[in-house]
Amino acid sequence: MTTPAPIVVGVDRSDSALNAVRWAAREAVLRRRPLHLVAAMPGSPNTFRHAVQLGAPHFPDQRYEARERLSKAHTVALDSAADAAIGSTAVGNARLSVVEHLRFGNTVEILLGESRNAAMLVVGSRGLDQLADGILGSISAAVVLHAECPVAVIRCLPESERPPLDGPVVVGIDGTENSEPAISEAFETASLHGVDLVAVHAWSDSRLTTAFPSDPDGVALDWNAISTAEHAVLSERLAGWREKYPDVAIRQVVVHDRPARQLITESKSAQLVVVGRRGRGGFTSMLLGSTSRRLMHTAVCPLLIVHSPRTP
Repeated sequence: MTTPAPIVVGVDRSDSALNAVRWAAREAVLRRRPLHLVAAMPGSPNTFRHAVQLGAPHFPDQRYEARERLSKAHTVALDSAADAAIGSTAVGNARLSVVEHLRFGNTVEILLGESRNAAMLVVGSRGLDQLADGILGSISAAVVLHAECPVAVIRCLPESERPPLDGPVVVGIDGTENSEPAISEAFETASLHGVDLVAVHAWSDSRLTTAFPSDPDGVALDWNAISTAEHAVLSERLAGWREKYPDVAIRQVVVHDRPARQLITESKSAQLVVVGRRGRGGFTSMLLGSTSRRLMHTAVCPLLIVHSPRTP
């Protein structure tokens, strides 16, 4: 039987990375996938061999520290998996399989390489090289831009102990086919967690005057008519998924403009926000849409950015 593609987590010494491990472990159990913990070190195995010969003992110390880091993450993952199994009928008798990997080289390149065969890549929002008030680590940002699988950026877990276990899944839908992978992930996640789905759609990505919305030529717009039409667009996008996941209750939200603002508001009570990597106006060369980019820095819950179907 073919082993399912793993959920991969990047592990450094930061609390943010351990939050990512906690969240990923629960998802791995619910999705019945193995969990791979990946720590990166600069250089190559030969670097450490030569360093010992030259009398530089701190290199082996770094390797030992990385092994300790992976071991701690392994323990955290198993504890989180046990919490996920309590009272969850979706989990049943599933057990979490955890594999530790110590890789040598550039961290971003290593994680991007892992993404080629992963079902999902999970990273913390900040690493040790970031200031305490930094908004997103450079490694996390680079991975989101170039990974070949969905990427979860784990932000703002309460008390850094357990991931949120309730609250709806929120998905941003732009009305085009670009949203389909994100919709698929959002419905599956909501079904696995047994929670509602909030589908957010904005008529325009640009800011409109809320009192007197108008088009670029200054002609007044009939928002009631536009709202009716956009609700129809949203319902059409959701129709097939409603049939596939009849257990998922859906709340539709249609707003005038600036979808990121509404998604940020919804994230305050959500357990996950799901968006596509590119929006309706994204060119092929545009790696990240404006809504996804803003949410990476401001969402108040874990964020899943999807641009392609997962590996089976």
